[in-house]
This record gives sequence, structure tokens and C-alpha cells, in this order.
Amino acid sequence: MIRGLLSLCIACVLSSVALGQHSGLDPDGFDKSVRPQDDLFQHVNGRWLLSTEIPADKSNYGSFTALDDAARENIRAIIEEAVSNPNDAIAKKVGDFYKSYMNEDLIAQKGIAPLKEHLAAVDAMSSPNDVARFFGAAGIYGVPGPVGFFVGVDDKNSSRYLAGIVQGGITLPDRDYYLEDKDNYVAARKALKAYITRLFELAKLPNGTAAADAIVELETKLAKIQWSRTELRDAEKRYNLMTVAKLKEMTPGIPWDIYFEASGVTNLEEVNVTTPSYFTEFDKIAGTVDLDTWKQYARFRLLDAAADYLPKDFVDASFELHEKTISGIPQQKPRWKKAVDATSGAGAGDFGVLGEPLGQLYVRKHFPPEARKRMDELVANLMKAYEQSIHDLKWMTKETKVRALEKLSKITPKIGYPDEWRDYSSLEIKADDLLGNISRSRRFEHFRQINRLKKPVDRKEWGMTPQTVNAYYNPSLNEIVFPAAILQPPFFDATAEDAVNYGGIGAVIGHEISHGFDDEGSKYDGDGNLKNWWTDEDKKAFEELTTKLVAQYEGYEPLPGRKLNGKLTLGENIADLSGMAIAYKAYRLSLKGEAGPVLDGYTSSQRFFLGWSQIWRRKYRDDEMARRLLIDPHSPSAYRANGPVTNLDAFYEAFDVKPGDKLFKPAEQRIQIW
Repeated sequence: MIRGLLSLCIACVLSSVALGQHSGLDPDGFDKSVRPQDDLFQHVNGRWLLSTEIPADKSNYGSFTALDDAARENIRAIIEEAVSNPNDAIAKKVGDFYKSYMNEDLIAQKGIAPLKEHLAAVDAMSSPNDVARFFGAAGIYGVPGPVGFFVGVDDKNSSRYLAGIVQGGITLPDRDYYLEDKDNYVAARKALKAYITRLFELAKLPNGTAAADAIVELETKLAKIQWSRTELRDAEKRYNLMTVAKLKEMTPGIPWDIYFEASGVTNLEEVNVTTPSYFTEFDKIAGTVDLDTWKQYARFRLLDAAADYLPKDFVDASFELHEKTISGIPQQKPRWKKAVDATSGAGAGDFGVLGEPLGQLYVRKHFPPEARKRMDELVANLMKAYEQSIHDLKWMTKETKVRALEKLSKITPKIGYPDEWRDYSSLEIKADDLLGNISRSRRFEHFRQINRLKKPVDRKEWGMTPQTVNAYYNPSLNEIVFPAAILQPPFFDATAEDAVNYGGIGAVIGHEISHGFDDEGSKYDGDGNLKNWWTDEDKKAFEELTTKLVAQYEGYEPLPGRKLNGKLTLGENIADLSGMAIAYKAYRLSLKGEAGPVLDGYTSSQRFFLGWSQIWRRKYRDDEMARRLLIDPHSPSAYRANGPVTNLDAFYEAFDVKPGDKLFKPAEQRIQIW
């Protein structure tokens, strides 16, 4: 899509720079007693870290969460306007759902009556076939079981959708919580048993303590056969296309026909078995679990999935395990925040009940058309910088460069919001039926996914709502996506001088482009197919570089005795390093040989790196940090700020970094990938 020589003019993108223009930095948060050569993160964020407390209802707090809070306030205002003035079909649905969430008295009156039909289905189970039928049907309503069913783009044929199955069935965040004896894991297992017992007590179900023991024992068996997070990153290992007939032959003890039919899928002929060893082992385990245990497990999964939408005691019990014990959050969010999140979506990939309809209303108020145009041009400039960087690579052969440039040219940028909105007209929302609204919403999305089978891939679809403070790269569609809500300070400030914008949103754009060329994204070609386009020589050179990056990040220790998993975080670390390198190159070229202004006592090059560090301003609770070290493919913020710059010659030049400085790395040890 982007070809030709590099020709940058950021004046086309941002307002022109004047001597009086502000830098975009927040020097009040700086700790100038710490030198940037020793710790860029602390230099930029030290005073902010000392003066900022994590809000009682959060596990962490920083630049992303501050913007997310602002977006939530904006969405709240839109929702409250919809409640008081439902002037169209979208506003009425939004208002009615919010009312249903906020009506705690009615929720208390109903108790668990909305689950009566599902609990009766559990009581009626009398055979393994009934267990498969229950979990197939329960998945339609968002109740998870041992099998995760989904529909996505076929990794090896990006023109079609493909059904898939993946491991599942555990309540705690990761298999290690069941299998290792670290203090917080032991505490989590104890809290899980207490939680199960409490849910049974609240639902007036007998034998809660015995049920808790049996359920945790079952989940531990499932955890033992699950793949690790690092294994799950491998796209080639995750692709195991087979006929349903072959799946049934491989796992004869699982009644797949009954499961798929209950899931709403008829005449399914083939499926991607994402974690095949899990299913062969599950086939052995399933028949050894007695029917009563399956029934108790099913009751718990129902109650757990519904707990946040039931009376307050259920909500409190869910919070105690999932947020307080696991993430160390001391206090629940106010009810209105939960209601907004449930309506709008609480984060990346979460569309809530009415995320896109709310997105339409959000964009009308908070994302002017000119902002989209400016971002389109800024993305194009970064793409051109990436093109030049590929040409300049010393470790890649000409043959593979041609293919890399071809892939780059096919990347599709999506800015702000979708060109076409999803149709929610068939989703029924009632102002007096919270759990019913949740169930109908999940059913609506489930069948929206299933109905895509045997249809062309919708390349206009978005995986985030416009009000999400995040961005992403999708390898199957070879696209980079930037929702409207992230296009604000400190990431993007149209009134600021260019350096901090390039260090902020510019590096984020470069980061997302780089995901197309990280250790996993690079396995996909320009059309989004899982297909090798590398020579053996280039692949070897690439892996030698990435192995060095793994080793660098595994040297970091965020908590005593707990180091980073360099393999789990490799893709994000590649994208951080490469995105910064590309964004810096684009900024320098935009200056056309000029030095750029000195603002706030910093040169333009220094401000680029300070802007980068500023966007990673964040604090974590220890329990949340421990959880993230296990499951999060992103490095903690301090290492995202400091880790990449140790490899960038431009950082050494900007701050005159020398031997003896803590961020110094000898030139021959610095890692340049893209």
C-alpha cells in the first residue's frame, strides 16, 4: 500500500511548530535526582510514582488507566443521556440495559430465579452425553467449560472462517496457580474453595464444602494437561486442522456430535484443534470423573459466570476471589462503573453488551473527522519509515527483503472507528431483566460468530470498540488498528511539538506495525496466511537476534525471585524495540536535517525518548504484578520504558550515555532487529 522513497512532512499531520509551542511533557512527574542514563523510567516518572496512589478499586494505575477512566466518564454521560432521553433505537437499548444493571433492588428480589432453568438442566443430567450437551449449550450463554469453542479466520486460508476448539475449564488465571506452591498460588487455591462453598451456600445448594474439594480436584486435573502460555503463542503448533471424523477417532470418549449440536453448529465437517494433546488427555480424564462431580462443577460454572449479575452477596463473593485475592484490589468499583463497563466493554477485545452501538455515540461526541485524517497521514509516514528501515537491514538478504516489503505494503490501517457498524437491531434488551440481557447478548454474539462459517471474511470488522484505550495488530487480516480513545495525550497531542508525539503515538504505531514482523507475526504473509516467506539463512539470523532479546528481558526481576519470561514477552519486546527505532527515524527525517527546538531544557531527540517513557507511567499492586508475570505477554511498564533504549544508538547520542551508566550496553551487544 505504501511504496516509494521516504518523504516526510509532519506539518501535514500536526499543527506547525512555533517557538512558544509546548513540549507535551509533564515535568512535574519527573525525578531529576535520577539520571536518564541510569533509569529513564524513574527519571520521567519518579515523582509521579511517589505521589500517586493506586485507586482502591484498581489493580494498577497509569497513563492507560487514566485515559480509560476519562473514556468511562464520557461513556457514562452518553449512557445517562440515553437513559433520560432515548431518542432512537440505539439510545433506548443502551438506556434500558443500564437501568437493568443499576436496579439492585429488583436484582435482589429475583435472587437466582433467572438461573432456575439452567440449574434444572444440571439436575436432569444422567449420562456423559448429558454433560457434553450441557456444556455445549452453556457456552452459548458465556458459561465456560472444559472445551472452548470459537470461530475465527483460518490461519492458512485468510479468505474463510474456521471453527476451532481450545483447552479450558479452570477458574484461576493459569495452570500454574494449581500446580505450583508459591504463597500466592496456595492462597488462591484456598480462596477458590472458599468461593465455591460460598456460592453454593448463597444458592441454597447442599454439600458446598465437598463440592469445592471435588471441583478443585477436577480443575487441577485439567490444569495438568493444559499447554503453557508460552506454548500457546506458537501459531504453527496451534494450527491442527482436521475433519470432525478424525477428531472423533482421536478422542472416542467425547461425544462431539452432541457437543457441537448443542453449541448450535450443525453439519460441522472440519475444525482446528488448537491444543490436540490437551484433548487426547481430556478424553482419558473425562470418563474417570463421576457424574455427581460433573454436576457440581456445572452448577459452580453457572453461578460463577452469573455472579456479577446476581444479588449483592454473589457480587461480593466473586470480587473476593477474582479481584481481591488474585489481583490484590482492596475495594470494588462503584456500581455505576460496573454498569458502564458491562454496557460498553471493560477493555481490549471486550465489546460489552452494546459496545459498538455506544461506540457510535462516543465517536459523534469525542472524535472529530480531522483527527482521523491526521492519524491516517501519521500512519502513512511511519509505514514509509519502516520501508526504508527494511531496505537498510544488514542481516537480511535481498530475497527476503522483497517479501518483507510486500507484506508491509499490504498492511491495512484502521483509525478511530469502523466504516461499517454491527447491526444490533435483533438483540432484545429489557429494562427489568439484567441476567436475561447478559444471556441474550452472549447468545447474540455466539450465533453472530457461528453464522460467519462458510461466508467470506469481513475485512472491515474491528476487534475493539472506539472507546477502548488500546491498539492492536491482527496477523490474519494483516491490519493495524487504533481506536479513537487512545488518540489523546500523552499518546497524541495535536497542540504539542512533534518529538513527544513521535515518542508516544508514533512509537505505538511503529509497535503495531512491528507485530507483523515479530517472532509470531512474521510467520504470516502479506495476505494474512500462516506461510513461510523466509529463507533458511534469514530465519536463522532473525532467531539469533530474538534469542538475545529473550536473554535481556529474562535478566529483569520485577518481584524478588520472580523474573520476566522472555519467551512469553518476546513478541511485545520485539515490537517495542522496533517500533521505537522506526518512530525515531521518522521523527528525525521530519525535521529535514534541522536539530529541532529545545523545550523544557531538553533537545528534540531527548524529548522523543522522554515521551516514550511518559506513556509507560504505571504502578502495580504486587499480586497483580505476580499475575501478569505469569499470563501477560507484555513486560511491566518500567522494562518497556528502559529495555528498548539500551539497544538504540540514538538514545546513547541523545543523553551521552557512557560506560558506567546503568543503561549502558556496549555497541556490539546492542540488538537491532527491524
